[in-house]
Amino acid sequence: MSLAVAVVGGLHADARKAAVDRLLADVPGSVVLHHDLATAAAGMVVRTVRDRGGVLSSGETPLVNDCACCALREDLVPELRRLAADGTTRLAVVELWDSVEPKAMAEVIVSGGLTVTSVITAVDPALVLPYLGNGDDLAEAGLAAAATDQRTVADTFARQLEYAPVLAVADSPEADDEDRELLAQLHPTARQVPIGPGPLAGTSPAPPRVGAPLPPAPAVDTAPPPPVGAAPAPEPAAARAPEPQAPQSPQSPEAPEGQQPPGLLARAALGGFDVEAAAAAQHPACARLPAEADGHGVSTLVWHRRRPFHPERLYAALEDLTCAAARSRGRFWLADKPDALLHWDAAGGALCVESAGPWLAALPDAAWELVPPVRRAAAALDWHPEHGDCCNHLVFTSPGLDRDGLTHLLETCLLTDAEYAAGRDAWKRLPPAFDTLLEI
Repeated sequence: MSLAVAVVGGLHADARKAAVDRLLADVPGSVVLHHDLATAAAGMVVRTVRDRGGVLSSGETPLVNDCACCALREDLVPELRRLAADGTTRLAVVELWDSVEPKAMAEVIVSGGLTVTSVITAVDPALVLPYLGNGDDLAEAGLAAAATDQRTVADTFARQLEYAPVLAVADSPEADDEDRELLAQLHPTARQVPIGPGPLAGTSPAPPRVGAPLPPAPAVDTAPPPPVGAAPAPEPAAARAPEPQAPQSPQSPEAPEGQQPPGLLARAALGGFDVEAAAAAQHPACARLPAEADGHGVSTLVWHRRRPFHPERLYAALEDLTCAAARSRGRFWLADKPDALLHWDAAGGALCVESAGPWLAALPDAAWELVPPVRRAAAALDWHPEHGDCCNHLVFTSPGLDRDGLTHLLETCLLTDAEYAAGRDAWKRLPPAFDTLLEI
């Protein structure tokens, strides 16, 4: 029996645990592997393996280079291989500790020769805006994974949310239409699977006997997913129909004759996952960014221009731009560094700016063969005869977004007609206002 591995993460711990318990209840032969990093201060990480009935095994692994996440990486793959060799486990659910990001763990699992069938982030819609607005360091919240961990609650939550193709959404009584709309606009391509009331591990009767019927499953939706680099315009939350189930895949759990297949989350957990495509969807050059949207008081502004920013004017506007939205991200073009593709990533009132390498237009033709096909495809979709893929493509999502004011501020940061006409040699002589941020 091959071992399927589903990664379940998220800072919303109650929602995460509910999602994990739902999988244990719905997938016979499933176990949960969890590394508790809360004990890292004592130099150890505690590992537990449990099934629906309780803890099967536990152990400790020492920190590696004073890093709890490094210890997790060292211990995770051997434990999963042990479960695979045992031959009795159908699904291994890797429940990540609060601030551990799923991208790194999914890539570690795949590099270890194992199969990741899904990455799921569990979300409480009522907590999306508070977490996106929380600029505290993880260390201040007791959630740092290492002594050198400088991440914030907001940027960690944003990456957890946006990497996962599946969101397990808690049925939160505190959530309103604005909360659900914000979640939908932040990650419009995600498959949202509600975690409604029902039997969960540890609180339900024993698993049904062979031959006993399971709850009927919804109708199958066979629509293909959107391509990387494109995001469909989301519908307002109130008009959104309940999430359809994925088609039955070869990896889906098999139901005995006379039974209905298991629920939506189980199918999502076994539906298949492409690590390379997921990484490409987060890369600033070909990220699957949200589309324009407006509903229930939440707006997404997509700002796309073919003229570079003036470095000093943009730098002077950074605070206002960063605080203008709960979340903003994308790629941008600085006049004094015309060949560099720069990444914009803001949440919690803090902005991270970094270089993501050269624009493809700055590379010689011979170097294009070294660029991943998905990057070339994304550039081709947005190619300009004069500037190639060089552009500003920024997306701002927030309740109460001042679209007109934000657009005006961004426009004032671009080169003027006279500055633009002066050409690239003149652009490169402009004051290098971003060198400190870019650590140049």
